[in-house]
Amino acid sequence: MSTLPARAERRCHNAVNPLHSCLFFSPDLGAELGKLGFEDPSAVYFATRAAAFGPVGAGTVTATFYNFNPALVAEHVPAVWSVASPEQVLGARLRAADATLRRLLGEEIIASDEMAEAARLALRATEACTPHARPLYAAHAELPVPDEPHLAFWHAATLLREHRGDAHLAALLAAGLDPVESLVSHTATGKGMAIRWILSSRGWRRTDWEAASGRLRERGLLVAGEEPALTDAGTALRAEVEEATDRMDTAPYGHLGAEGVERLTELGRGFLFTAASNGAFPSEATGR
Repeated sequence: MSTLPARAERRCHNAVNPLHSCLFFSPDLGAELGKLGFEDPSAVYFATRAAAFGPVGAGTVTATFYNFNPALVAEHVPAVWSVASPEQVLGARLRAADATLRRLLGEEIIASDEMAEAARLALRATEACTPHARPLYAAHAELPVPDEPHLAFWHAATLLREHRGDAHLAALLAAGLDPVESLVSHTATGKGMAIRWILSSRGWRRTDWEAASGRLRERGLLVAGEEPALTDAGTALRAEVEEATDRMDTAPYGHLGAEGVERLTELGRGFLFTAASNGAFPSEATGR
C-alpha cells in the first residue's frame, strides 16, 4: 500500500516525462539522425526509441510500441539498422538531447544546483524500477548513466517514462483496448493529440479510426457523432486504465518518498514551464 498522496505518482510523471518526450518533437533529433543518413521522420522515431534493444526486427517494435500500424513499422524496421547501428543512433540521440535541453532550458538552468538535484532525485526513483514484463524499460536500464546532470536527468526521465509506459500497455490490454481503440478512446478524453497527426504518425487510415470508433460504440464506450466523446462507461474505463497504471508504477515514487516526489514534481514543473515557453511542443501535434 502506497503512503504517497493520491495520484502523486501521476503528477510527478506528468512533470518529468515531457522533458524526455520533447526530444521526439525537436529539430535537433532530426539534425543528428540526418548526419547518420536518416531522412524519414518515422525511421528517425523508430530507430531512436528502439536502439536500446539492439538491431531488432519489426515484431519487437510493433509489440513494444503498441499503437503503431505494423505495416508502418515493417516499412522501416529492420531497414533502419542498415543506415546506422543502434550504437550510433544512441550516440546521436544523446547529442540531440543535450542540444534540445540546452536550447529549451538555457545554460543557467543546465548548470544550476536545481538540475543536479533533479537528476539525483530522478535517479534515486529509478532504483526501485523493476524489469519484469517491462521490455522497453529493461532495455534502457542497461544503458550507462551520462555524467552531466542534465543528461543524467534526461536518462532517468527516460527510464521512468518507459517503466510507466510498459505498465500502461498492460493496463490497455486488460481493458480490452486494441491499438487503434486505445488511440480513439484517449482522444475522446480530450487529452489526446490531433487526430490528423495521430493517423499520419501512427500509420493508420481514417477507415481504421472509424472502425475502431464503431467497435467502441458497440461496447457502449463511445457516443455517436463525428467528434469522439466517451460515455459514462467509457470515462470509467479510461479512468481505470490510468488508475491501474498508477498502481503498477508506484514503486519508484514510493522509494523516493513523499518529500522527494513533491520536490521532483516541483523541479520538473519549473523546467517544463521554461521549456514550453521556448516552443518544446509543436501546435500541429497538440491542436485538435
